[in-house]
Amino acid sequence: MKSSQKSLSFVYVLAVLSMLFWGMTFIWSKIVFKYYNPIATITVRLLISSVILFVILLLFYRKQLVFPKANLKWFVLLAFFEPFLYFIGESFGLQKVDATITAVIVSTIPVFAAIVGFYFLKEKITRKNVVGIFVSFVGVILMLLNEELKFNAPLDGVLLVFLAVLSAIGYGTLLKKVSADYHPIFIIFIQNVIGFIMFLPLFLFFDLDCVINVVPNFELISSILMLSIFGSSLAFIFYTFAIREIGMAKANVFTNLIPIFTATGSFILLNEMFTSFKIIGMLVAITGVYLSQLKPKEDN
Repeated sequence: MKSSQKSLSFVYVLAVLSMLFWGMTFIWSKIVFKYYNPIATITVRLLISSVILFVILLLFYRKQLVFPKANLKWFVLLAFFEPFLYFIGESFGLQKVDATITAVIVSTIPVFAAIVGFYFLKEKITRKNVVGIFVSFVGVILMLLNEELKFNAPLDGVLLVFLAVLSAIGYGTLLKKVSADYHPIFIIFIQNVIGFIMFLPLFLFFDLDCVINVVPNFELISSILMLSIFGSSLAFIFYTFAIREIGMAKANVFTNLIPIFTATGSFILLNEMFTSFKIIGMLVAITGVYLSQLKPKEDN
């Protein structure tokens, strides 16, 4: 039992770290957008991440480097949902909506993921899990409100971010199909390579001149590297481990932590407002995450 609890705790740590890294990507992206357009940012980010993951596979998991011919269609579809559709929705939405609100919208993923996991993947959800999801959702809604109880965000920006949410649900559902047969690092490597190929024509047509004309500085280079190493590599690897061990519904509830990390980082690095509603919302969201992971007594 102790070994099992240790193993589960390790999975939870990985899940939290993946959300920390994803929470920070909204901030790093905002910084990079001062220099590059979204398509250029995504393409460069995926290229660097693919190279990093290839080197890791070559050094430590060489046997995993086998062309996934039998499951290629699933990998193509996986990459189409994420990174392709997801990053289009998130990045262009992030240009219109501030980092914290974008993160809050993304954190609604568990609400939709729980429904998909229950009806299509036959994942069990207890009453405590449902309460936890609801409480977490209430927490992130509180973070959206200002002192006048108003929510102000451009509709087109909000819809673009919701495109990312729907893409993430499709991605999580498909990930379940391949996560048991391949190493997480290999999965992320293949999806990033395919995603890079999908974005490359758009990059060459729309954004190549933009990248050529920008002289990279420390702020740009460090932010791109952070996006590539932590956002497009480690976060996805850790998330894949988590979804394989505890299921899509429970793993996705951790996305309610994303706005907490984003709000904190945005306050420090982007000077975004840190209201009392954000603080209360963070505490409620954390409570919800805790409740969503509780098991019935008979399972212990």
